Parts: sequence; structure tokens; C-alpha cells
Amino acid sequence: MEKYDTIHLKVCQALNPLGFDCHPFKVGWYNDVVDQGFRLQYHADTLAFCIVSTPDMYENAFLPFVEQLKNNQTKIGRDPIDECNLSCMKKVGELFPEEELEFIQDFELLPNRRPKLLVQTAGHVSGGAYYYRRKDCAIDPWESSKKIFGASLHPDYGGWFAFRGAIIFKGVHVPDLVRKEPAKLLDTDAKVQDFLEKFNYHWKENSFRDVIPVKKRYSEACKMYFDTFPTSARLPLIGLDQAQYHNS
Repeated sequence: MEKYDTIHLKVCQALNPLGFDCHPFKVGWYNDVVDQGFRLQYHADTLAFCIVSTPDMYENAFLPFVEQLKNNQTKIGRDPIDECNLSCMKKVGELFPEEELEFIQDFELLPNRRPKLLVQTAGHVSGGAYYYRRKDCAIDPWESSKKIFGASLHPDYGGWFAFRGAIIFKGVHVPDLVRKEPAKLLDTDAKVQDFLEKFNYHWKENSFRDVIPVKKRYSEACKMYFDTFPTSARLPLIGLDQAQYHNS
């Protein structure tokens, strides 16, 4: 496990100051709980890290990234947040030139239009955040025909975080990695129901994010940015203009 300890330390040292949490997991843990079509095509003991952005990411990583774009007059073809997250993950790759890594972002799709990674599941099996679904209620309170989307809670930030994807170390196997269970923060059916109701039907109010006490929330500037749609309307908030954003 000496190699794993070195990798884990370097990944955290690279990403934690930028406002990201890094949660290790084995690919097999993930593959064991997803359908065949979603499984990652790696050995079960392959090392991966689920990457989570915390409330600090906006100020620590995103705004400096935007300033760099403006200073260099760099044009981007995707959402600036996505570009920033990939840039930060690639910093990890620079630390391991001898390793082959795959970076999977939260929005990426397979050719069949299925998600390349079920990020909430990855977050759960890595112990990063508990993924609540209707099956977590002993008695399902909703009509069977009603679609209820699951949602995750972080032990420190509640709902004030986002899954950004995963970094897979293709050639690193960690058979002895100990699994960390996610903190189960809601202990009654009523609390789970309240959380999922708020997430599914009142998500614009952000009330689902505060169903538990949190250590930190998004800043007002961060909330304004994420609450503004579409992406092109966000650009003036960070000083970018349409000439630098070409959505492909």
C-alpha cells in the first residue's frame, strides 16, 4: 500500500487547496452496484478517486482560472466550470507522468448516450457522500408511477457541493484498500422523504442543501453564478464575453 499512500497524498495535495475533496475507491466496488451497461472496463482492484467540489472551489479554483482565461485571451468551447474542473484534474496527471490516467467528468456520455460514470454512485461507494433514494424509505410514500430522483448529502457541506467526476489510475491495483462507508446523516423515513421532496420539487430554493447543519455554504457570488441560466448569461458575472465562449 506504500504506492497507494504516495498517490493519495499527492492527489490531495494537488486538489484540496483548490477546493476539491478526493475520495478513493476500487472500480470493483462501483461495478458491483451498477448495471452491466454502466460498468467501468477495468480490473476490479483498479484505483480510482471520486472528485467533489466543495464551496471553496469557486473562489480557490474557478475565479483564478477565469482570470487566466482573460489574461491569455483563451477561447473555450464548453461551460467554464467544466473547463476549470478538467484543468484541475489534469494537474494530477502532471504529477504522475509514469502512470496512465483516465479523467471522467460528471457530464460525459457514452456513444449510446448513457452517462459514462454514475457520479452519485461513485460518491457513495467511495464514502464521500451518502446517496439517498426512495428505497432508503422503509415505507415508500410516493405513488409508484411518480419519478423521484435520488440525491446525495455530504457530511460537512450537506448539499453545498457537486460531484465533478473521477480520476482512474489504470495500472494501479489496490486489493487491500479498505472501504469507507458514507455517513448516513438522515435516520428516519420522514427526513429522507423531506430531503428528496425538496430536491425534486423545490431545488431552485436550495432548501435541500440545508437539511443537515453544514460547515460552509456557497458564497453569494457563487450562488448567483450557478442560479443564472443559460451558461451564456453567466459570462458577464465573471467578466467573460461571448467572443471567448464558443459552445460546441
